Amino acid sequence: MSKTQSNKDLIALATSVLEIESRAIKELIGTLDETFAKACRLCLETKGRVVVTGMGKSGHVGGKIAATLASTGTPSFFMHPAEASHGDLGMITADDLLLAVSYSGKTHEILTILPLVKHIGIKLISITGNSDSILAKSADVCLDVGISEEACPLNLAPTASTTATLVMGDALAVALLKSRGFTEEDFALSHPGGNLGKKLLLRVKDIMHAGPEIPAVSADTTLGNGLLEMSQKGLGMTAIVDPDNRILGIFTDGDLRRVLNDNVDLHKTNMEAIMQSNCITIAPHDMAVEAVHVLDENKITGLLVADDENCLVGALNIHDLFRAGVM
Repeated sequence: MSKTQSNKDLIALATSVLEIESRAIKELIGTLDETFAKACRLCLETKGRVVVTGMGKSGHVGGKIAATLASTGTPSFFMHPAEASHGDLGMITADDLLLAVSYSGKTHEILTILPLVKHIGIKLISITGNSDSILAKSADVCLDVGISEEACPLNLAPTASTTATLVMGDALAVALLKSRGFTEEDFALSHPGGNLGKKLLLRVKDIMHAGPEIPAVSADTTLGNGLLEMSQKGLGMTAIVDPDNRILGIFTDGDLRRVLNDNVDLHKTNMEAIMQSNCITIAPHDMAVEAVHVLDENKITGLLVADDENCLVGALNIHDLFRAGVM
């Protein structure tokens, strides 16, 4: 066993890996030609899904390629080649396309299913580092990701080769994304749980408090009862509304501190006398991210939600937006 590497040695080794893998990517650029464009055309013409398969490290990379394709507008899933010959080939239809990943081009599990794939009659794209392999020659299109050396000092562990394969998959996914006119909104629809999805999909009505959860009192309600309503609803504010539920004003925790400094009588003062009549509202169909902007711009922590008739339909505060993941 060799002696422990110094910090300098470890950094040098890491630098060497990055340099080798960077060269592998640069070498790929020079290989791009009409073959890549043909692969894109086949994917775009496919009525079904792009089924990605690969074994070992290539399988892990293939799984990522399938996930990237699926999230950027190209329906796709990963199929394990060993499981394919034991029933999973039933997942493939005649409308699909098979994308087989094997750096050697000789992976037994993939070669085993090729005759069956041809029997189904679907198109085959291969990503391999061996353009003379059976897999490459069997494919309708072969994307060559051959590299000059692995980053592994033993030249054994897949390192630069898997990086090259991964990058080729990304190039394919992005080219298809652009060709399909895939937008941020499309991306959000397939990522509803992500930050972008929440910002582009969530509306005020999706996160606001509604019905009995809305803090609201009439204009002649005493300050004491108004405070009770604020305490029970827990939003740090209450709306003041007329008999038709139209918003007359708002009273917040900040207003409470102000009136207490003025020694206002809790039992004799009506909410109408101390409310803010020029309160800021937002519509239920507005984007939740717009609510964030309104709060920040006006340096407030809560908003009343009003319809087109200025009737109170909801309320929200900064904590609701945090919980929804919009902030």
